[in-house]
Amino acid sequence: MTIAQQQKNELTEYHIYKELAKICTDPKNKITLHEIAEQELEHYEFWKGITGRDMQATQTKVHRHILLAKIFGLSFSLRLLEKNERKAEQFYASVSQQYPEALRIKAEELEHEQKLIKLLHDYRLIYAGAIVLGLNDALVEFTGTLAGLTFAFSNNRIVGMTGLVMGVAASLSMAASGYFASKEEDTKAGFNPVTAAIYTGLSYILTVFLLIAPYLLQNNPLIALSAMLLTTLLIIAAYTYYISIAKAISFKKRFTEMALISLGVAAISFGIGIFVKNVFGLEI
Repeated sequence: MTIAQQQKNELTEYHIYKELAKICTDPKNKITLHEIAEQELEHYEFWKGITGRDMQATQTKVHRHILLAKIFGLSFSLRLLEKNERKAEQFYASVSQQYPEALRIKAEELEHEQKLIKLLHDYRLIYAGAIVLGLNDALVEFTGTLAGLTFAFSNNRIVGMTGLVMGVAASLSMAASGYFASKEEDTKAGFNPVTAAIYTGLSYILTVFLLIAPYLLQNNPLIALSAMLLTTLLIIAAYTYYISIAKAISFKKRFTEMALISLGVAAISFGIGIFVKNVFGLEI
C-alpha cells in the first residue's frame, strides 16, 4: 500500500464513520463514531501534508458500508471497518522509520479498534441464536425430508406440496419451541422471547420456501434435488459469512460443519427413500 492509497482510505473512512453516526440511534455510540471520524480526517490531513495532493473519497465504498449497516446492522459494518483498521496498523508500522508521526497515528488506530469493539452490540446479533435455531433445523430436517421424498415419490409436485404443508406446520412448532426455550434460558438485556420466536419461525419457513422452490418450478426430480442441495449450500454460505463477520468467528469451520451435517442427513434420507420405494413398491 502506498501513502497516497492510505491517504484516500483515511478520507473514505472519515465519510463512512460520519454517515454511520447519522444512522446510529444510541447517543453515546453516535458521539464515539463522530470522534473516530474526526481522527480519520486528521490522519488524512497528515498524509496530505506529505503527498501534497487532494484526494476524493471512494463513494462506492461509503455507500456499501451504509447499505450493509442498514440491512445487516451496525455491528456487521463495524466489523468490516475493524479489519481495515488492522490493515492500516500494518501500513503505519512499515513507514514509521521514515515518518515517526505514523506511530502516533497507529496508536490512535488501535484506540479506534477498541472503541469499535465496545460498540458491537446490535439487536440483530441478540437474536442471532433464534435465527440459527430456525435456519439450522429447517436445513437439516428439510434437506433430508425432501431428498427422501424425491426418491420415494419421484413426483415434484407431490414432494413440493408435502414439503410446504410440513414446513408451515413445523415453522409454527419451532416458533413455539423457540419462545419457551428463550423464555426459560435467555436473560440478555433487551431480549424479548416473542421477538425471538418470530425470528425462529420466519427463518424456518423462509428456508423451507427456498428449498422446496425447485420442486414447484419444474418437473425433473433429479434437477430439483440438485437445485435444492445447491440452495442449501448457498444459504449456509450466506449466513455463515454474515455471522463470521459480525461475531468474528471462522467462516471455514462453521460452513464446513453446517454443510456436512445438512448434506449428511440428506444422503441418509436419500438411502431411506430408495429403500422405502423398493420395499413398498411406491409408484406415484
